[in-house]
Amino acid sequence: MTEKKPSIAHSPIEVNSPRYFATCGVGGILACGTTHFSMTPIDMIKCRMQVNKNAYTGIFSGLRQVAAKEGVKGLFLGGTPTFIGYSLQGMGKYGFYELFKYTYTNMVGDTTASKYKTSLYLSASATAEFFTDFLLCPMEALKVKMQTSTVPFASSFRSGVSKIYWAEGLPGFYKGLGPLWLRQIPYTMVKFASFENIVAGIYSRVLGRAVAGILKELGVGGVWAGLGPRIFMIGTLTAMQWFIYDTFKVKMGLPTTGGH
Repeated sequence: MTEKKPSIAHSPIEVNSPRYFATCGVGGILACGTTHFSMTPIDMIKCRMQVNKNAYTGIFSGLRQVAAKEGVKGLFLGGTPTFIGYSLQGMGKYGFYELFKYTYTNMVGDTTASKYKTSLYLSASATAEFFTDFLLCPMEALKVKMQTSTVPFASSFRSGVSKIYWAEGLPGFYKGLGPLWLRQIPYTMVKFASFENIVAGIYSRVLGRAVAGILKELGVGGVWAGLGPRIFMIGTLTAMQWFIYDTFKVKMGLPTTGGH
């Protein structure tokens, strides 16, 4: 019996065409904007604890205190700049990543790109994040001010933008660009290179059985054992983002990340 090979739906979108890169950008918006917005309450508590370590005794006790005092609105303080900023970041991160991966492959040739594929993933993702953070930084600046000010920083998203602009001008939105690069570029490099190689390994060997085996052996608790609030948030975000992004690509008839 001939073994059936997995296939994807036919799509009118040509791989590595401008429309392909734009579609990947849309997938990045869906993956990053929605997931980061959903984590706004945890991110807010984390930011407050970083500014004042005595603000709350822990993430979940902090969530309970804010919910009791300020309600749902208080839990999602800074949600608008978070959604806008990380939607823009997702668009650039995933769209630019595919663009630079294609560009660098053309520069060095298919043979060299295949031989040093991990270096290709690292280079493309680092370049993508470098440029993308120019889109994220202004919204990150507003989000942090809204979430960490001892008195309400602004009554709305628009008033917050105006307040920063009139007080500090455009440089006020980019004061944190350096630290943002130091935080985001290494994370994105590891995120993309790891996922590309892991998925490629799954496709070439045992498809989804490896993942199922890990979950069966360790259980959900084992997978997350020992992670602190920051790692919990980033780990959850990363898993959700890849799931949403690759699901979107499959729905559009495009090859999955790491697939062929």
